[in-house]
Amino acid sequence: MSGAESFVPTPLMLSDGARARLAALIEEQGNPRLKLRVYVTGGGCSGFQYGFDFAEETAEDDTLVEFGSVALVVDPLSYQYLVGSTVDYEEGLAGARFLVQNPNATTTCGCGASFMV
Repeated sequence: MSGAESFVPTPLMLSDGARARLAALIEEQGNPRLKLRVYVTGGGCSGFQYGFDFAEETAEDDTLVEFGSVALVVDPLSYQYLVGSTVDYEEGLAGARFLVQNPNATTTCGCGASFMV
């Protein structure tokens, strides 16, 4: 790397399990334009909570992170809380869900759906 180049951290990573599940959901819907929107909202038992939704369109100020045939979309407000995080997918006794492994969170709740920075 030369001195003129700068390193920009990847805002979000997507685990292999999450990639596979997202690809399967896109195929089930028959819509290759679908992307997984990851966002942070106020609330939850620890101050902030994660949310997931599907999006076909992205806003001009969204960050799009592509992983081959699948992609994540993050709005500018949520971006600051998610830099360096990994979106994962798990199936267990409590059901199946996408979740965020966030190294920026100082406290998380028992269910892992909310956090504090």
